[in-house]
Amino acid sequence: MTRSPMMVRLLLLAFLLSIGCYHVTAEETSPQKPTYDDQAEDDKQPAAGPDNQDDLAAIRQSADEFVKAFNNQKPQALAALWTEDGDYIDESGRVFVGRKAIAQEYAQFFKEHDGVKLRLMIDSLRLLSDDAAIEDGRAVLDPMPAGAPAISKYTTVHVKIDGKWLMSTVRDVRIETPSAYHNLENLSWLIGKWTAEEHGSQAEITCRWIANKSFIERRYTVTNPDQVTESSVEIIGYNPQTGQIQSWNFHSDGGHAVGVWTPHESGWQAEVQGTTADGTPTSAVNVLTQLDDKAFAWHSVQRSVGDTPLADTGEVVLRRVPQE
Repeated sequence: MTRSPMMVRLLLLAFLLSIGCYHVTAEETSPQKPTYDDQAEDDKQPAAGPDNQDDLAAIRQSADEFVKAFNNQKPQALAALWTEDGDYIDESGRVFVGRKAIAQEYAQFFKEHDGVKLRLMIDSLRLLSDDAAIEDGRAVLDPMPAGAPAISKYTTVHVKIDGKWLMSTVRDVRIETPSAYHNLENLSWLIGKWTAEEHGSQAEITCRWIANKSFIERRYTVTNPDQVTESSVEIIGYNPQTGQIQSWNFHSDGGHAVGVWTPHESGWQAEVQGTTADGTPTSAVNVLTQLDDKAFAWHSVQRSVGDTPLADTGEVVLRRVPQE
């Protein structure tokens, strides 16, 4: 069976493209509020009576409602969980006072971050009096916001008005976490999903951050017209011993490769040394050129398998898949 030149390019792309990527934790100058995954370590209250337990349960129910409204992108429903004159202070120190201002901020955030999801972990929840409570916790966004990884910690003051618990004040604080992100920051444009297709063959590549944004993972599949698929996984990271960006690629047929990355004017190139499944050495220089935010071009030069030199590939253009 013969394969078209474009199909061969896609297969070469799948095996040789040394690059990875994709976007998760939460932390950015974004509206976030206490929601929760698990019970707080300590639900502290003035007394252990059943009324106090009912109040704490009601506050947790409010947290559930907040998460649901956030994940369904309902700005008005979110703002309704505050008091009329409640305030929200985000991670950058911006202050939003009143339900109208808070709803407008969430509406703008959802416009810029369509599809983002929120979860939170309540670390502490306690009653201060019969009609006041304080909550501390951590908020997490998925997918992970752009920029260095961080934890978003929050404090919320709840008040009970006419028998209903509402938020009076919410304050977010951003705390950056240890990460090698700064070494890979210039590759962050690759995060996401990409495709290339021609003559019935399709390549799909998904790139995402892993290990607190210290590494990038790339997964690809190539589906041929006969529905036979090939796949690969690649990890890109910083090697502190050499001071270079390096990649490790593992192919579904058993082959593997290691690449060393260097920047060029409009993108990156990776000098790749590998081994096929039968032990034959391979080498290539893969060149990636960013065309714009929605596309990049790939081609491979200086290629060889064993002692046999191979011709340079043609250029393949990969296009970003819009977020759902």
